[in-house]
Amino acid sequence: MTVRTESSQPQSKQLTQGSSKVPIHVAIIMDGNGRWAQKRGLPRLAGHRMGVDCIHGVLDTLGQKGVKYVTLYAFSTENWNRPPDEVEGILELMLEALQEQTQTLHENNVQILHIGKADRLSPQLEQAVNHAQELTCGNTGVTLNFAFDYGGRDEILEAVKQVIRDQVPAEDIDEAMFSKYLFTAHCPDPDLIIRTGGELRISNFLLWQSAYSEYYHTSTLWPDLDSAELERVLEAFSNRQRRFGRVTPEA
Repeated sequence: MTVRTESSQPQSKQLTQGSSKVPIHVAIIMDGNGRWAQKRGLPRLAGHRMGVDCIHGVLDTLGQKGVKYVTLYAFSTENWNRPPDEVEGILELMLEALQEQTQTLHENNVQILHIGKADRLSPQLEQAVNHAQELTCGNTGVTLNFAFDYGGRDEILEAVKQVIRDQVPAEDIDEAMFSKYLFTAHCPDPDLIIRTGGELRISNFLLWQSAYSEYYHTSTLWPDLDSAELERVLEAFSNRQRRFGRVTPEA
């Protein structure tokens, strides 16, 4: 697990463009691939394939709006419990997507970073992930955090274990220090978390980082998430008042 050497984690904030507030970091729970396929009489894997294909459009829209970091929840630590044929299909699809799309993302100045466990990836998938990260490490556009074999509780436990291994004195442990041990140490906490598919669960996603994130739940299935829906999401975010536990004069 990488530990930042800076004094603190990048601070979460939001950009202002004209009259609109733009989140710096948007995280998305990509839900609804299977239902999208079932509605069309297709196998569930067809929905996952369509879900991969729509990533470029989402990144383009958010990047054009000024979003700097996008975290996509692609595969959780619990998803290994799905039917073996579906898991195998998803793994093959992820390998195929990285092999086919990394170059395009690189040409679009996207930096790709994997957050999550790496010890359960196949050698081929691990190689593709490493290649994507190495190829795009110098890019300065949108940073894409690819959350694969990721779980919030697992992340926190691994961070605690590493703090113990590093023999950090108890008096030195605070939120800023602990954040350096998380997979997301390179970026600010998410300003906005979107969940597609209509479900109202956090699903073990960015548990530490989401303490003061704004949430937006949409019934739109992930493969149908287009620029128009993202415009509505960002507009809703811009109208929210973020207090971070404080009381504002007008409250």
